[in-house]
Amino acid sequence: MLLADLVATSQAVSATRSRKAKAEALASALRQADADELETVVAYLGGTLRQRRTGLGWRGLTDLPPPAGEPSLGVSEVHEAFEAISAIAGTGSQALRRAAVVDLFGRATADEQAWLRGLVTGEVRQGALDAQVQEAVAAVAEVPLTSVRRAAMLAGSTLAAAVAAFDGGEQALAAIGLEVGRPVLPMLASSAPDVGAALHKMRGAAVAIDAKLDGIRIQVHRDRDDVLVVTRSLDDITGRLPEVVEIARSLPAERFVLDGEALLLTEDGRPRPFQETSSRTAQAGGGVVAPYFFDVLHLDDRDLLDEPGHERLAVLDALVPQRHRVGRVVTDDLATAEQFVADTLAAGHEGVVVKDLAVRYEAGRRGAGWIKVKPVHTLDLVVLAVEWGSGRRQGWLSNIHLGARDADGGFVMLGKTFKGMTDEMLAWQTDRFLGLETSRDGHVVHVRPEQVVEIAFDGLQRSTRYPGGVALRFARVLRYRDDKGAHEADTIDTVRAMA
Repeated sequence: MLLADLVATSQAVSATRSRKAKAEALASALRQADADELETVVAYLGGTLRQRRTGLGWRGLTDLPPPAGEPSLGVSEVHEAFEAISAIAGTGSQALRRAAVVDLFGRATADEQAWLRGLVTGEVRQGALDAQVQEAVAAVAEVPLTSVRRAAMLAGSTLAAAVAAFDGGEQALAAIGLEVGRPVLPMLASSAPDVGAALHKMRGAAVAIDAKLDGIRIQVHRDRDDVLVVTRSLDDITGRLPEVVEIARSLPAERFVLDGEALLLTEDGRPRPFQETSSRTAQAGGGVVAPYFFDVLHLDDRDLLDEPGHERLAVLDALVPQRHRVGRVVTDDLATAEQFVADTLAAGHEGVVVKDLAVRYEAGRRGAGWIKVKPVHTLDLVVLAVEWGSGRRQGWLSNIHLGARDADGGFVMLGKTFKGMTDEMLAWQTDRFLGLETSRDGHVVHVRPEQVVEIAFDGLQRSTRYPGGVALRFARVLRYRDDKGAHEADTIDTVRAMA
């Protein structure tokens, strides 16, 4: 199968908003693939490489060779090339990696180059989420979609479920169960603007409201003395968190799977900034990380995934001491819920998660059974530069550089974002910022600091990358403010005060 066929599929998926049409286009591509290509095709259709790390990033893909005139690359050839690149290490590796990139991208057409760049950097924004790839796999393998979804969540990946579906059909999918020691995709939460809206979605029933800690998601598996700790993305960090391993071994059971958060605390028990927790969990040592659990998926040969939330919480409470559980209140009263939210925020946490006590654990899915509520902060900032987009944003100015005013009348950069932009906004800002252009540096267009944009963000973190010493977390565009001049934008002092 030619890479050009996948690129064409990606473009077709990007061009339609119809979920059914997306799934049909993906299924058509799967049917064209040979048996030995299916695994790679499934991964690429989902916008990911099969290699966990390649050593490549945006910088290494900015100065590419001239594109080929005609498509010739096969899907398997591309996979093998990235496999070879991922194995490069040691002295001279940078030069070897660069040579391999030149060889691969020099054989790709212009469309293929842009698409491969997006694949490497995680920016293939074609609207083909895992759920739609799963629909396509079910259609082509002629198996129930529910079987594919369940296998994907229990195996920890859509790719593993696809391989099972194509190799052994429904029987192979059914054989994939929860195994202690094999991570599963975590259940995710949808969002609501406030706790009242979340309670309304729960139809007035009593709910569990958990404190939402600003740490890293962890899943802890114990099988007697063997303990595994993985992140939300299923990366193994067991060796970096010996204190979590010790706590897991102290619990009164031999086999279990727990879902929770890991958090670095101050001496008085308040949470440290997320950035510090993230840095600490990236390496062993440097402070004690405390685990806080909020769900249990398995206990001593009893799978709990399909049990209702109230049953799982009862098991959790009996297994885990309160000091290692997240704060929780069970209520159907709005005043009680709002007071819990206020207390949680005052304790330094980022919000709450409202949970339907009747729902099962829907691993790997973002359903209505869990609803997160976090306060949204906003700033009026100035656009300092813009980057050309890739993938479906090819030809548009996309990623904007954001700055706050400083005391000298200049601007201090706080970060970048491409989140929250509609196609109409991308088209508008491309015209707008080309009109403000002052210079270019590769794919970056520098502009006069005149356009104000209202940015929503979840919090701030310390930063050595930006001169202001702080950076925005999860920034996204709300709207452009044509009613404000750059002199009315928020100042760096205002931002630091929020931190």
